[in-house]
Amino acid sequence: MKSILSTRTIDLPKGIKIKESSRKIEISGPKGVLFRDFGHILVDMKIEKKERKLNLKVWHGNKKKIASLNTVSTSISNLITGVMVGFEYEMRFVYAHFPINAAIIDGGKILEIRNFLGEKKIRKVFMAEGVLCIKSEKVKDELIIRGNDVDLVSISAASIHRACLVKKKDIRKFLDGIYVSKKSIIN
Repeated sequence: MKSILSTRTIDLPKGIKIKESSRKIEISGPKGVLFRDFGHILVDMKIEKKERKLNLKVWHGNKKKIASLNTVSTSISNLITGVMVGFEYEMRFVYAHFPINAAIIDGGKILEIRNFLGEKKIRKVFMAEGVLCIKSEKVKDELIIRGNDVDLVSISAASIHRACLVKKKDIRKFLDGIYVSKKSIIN
């Protein structure tokens, strides 16, 4: 059954500026500027500057259109969180015998992985634009991936994970790799 009007309201915190033009959103805050194009999704967007709110509406929406409204709402909330504080993924090295070595190059933009399963091959992983990789000072075998855009941070973490997949062996026995252990915002 179609509902006549579905709405979502996003509160805009102080300290951010938002611009909307034909379903293109640009949000700027203390950590930078993020841009997202929602031109492919039929959602009405209206900024109420006095009340510091962003209203999203879908008229005569079926199940898929209402789901896309929730997607747009969550994505804009993530953009606001990104320009206010940023996102952080923690990744742990898991190995049974051969210790995995990682070297961070070019100020955190490139990660070199060595000695994975005792192989001589050097794996290079390039971080997405605006994402930095650092080694944790508190925990021994841990990487921290930081950035403002949650999509780019998760893509970089997935690239690191994919670089260390075990091939041609039983993955129930060979559990070596680099895995995401924690997802959070930057404190």
